[in-house]
Amino acid sequence: MTRMIHAGLSERQMHRRFWLASAGSVLAGLSVALAAYAAHAGLGDKAQGSLQQAAFFAFGHGLALAALAPLAVRRLAWLGLLCIALGTLLFSGSLVLGAMYGISTGAAPFGGILMILGWLLHAIGQWRR
Repeated sequence: MTRMIHAGLSERQMHRRFWLASAGSVLAGLSVALAAYAAHAGLGDKAQGSLQQAAFFAFGHGLALAALAPLAVRRLAWLGLLCIALGTLLFSGSLVLGAMYGISTGAAPFGGILMILGWLLHAIGQWRR
C-alpha cells in the first residue's frame, strides 16, 4: 500500500515526508527523555508539571507526525503537518525554557494555535482526495 501512496510523488516530495516523519520520531524520543528528567530531577511542582506537559504534547504530536507524514500526499495535508511540527516546537519549547530558565512562555499560545491550525489543515487536505 505504501508503494501505491508514493507512486505519484516526486523525489523532493518523498524527501520532505521522510524528514518530517523522522523529525516526529526524534521529537517523540526526546519527549521520553524530557519526561524522565521531569520525574527525577527534583524540580519544584510547577517546573515539573510544565516539563511533563511539554513532554506529553511533544510525544503525542511527534508520534502523529511519524505516522502521518508518509501518508500526507496532498500539499494541504503536508502543510498541516508542518504547522503541527512548528507548533509543537513552539509550545513545548516555550514550556521547557520557562521551566528551566525562567524565560517567558509567551510563545506557547502561538504554538497551540499552530497545532490547531495544522490539524485542521491536515484534515481538509485529507478530505480533498
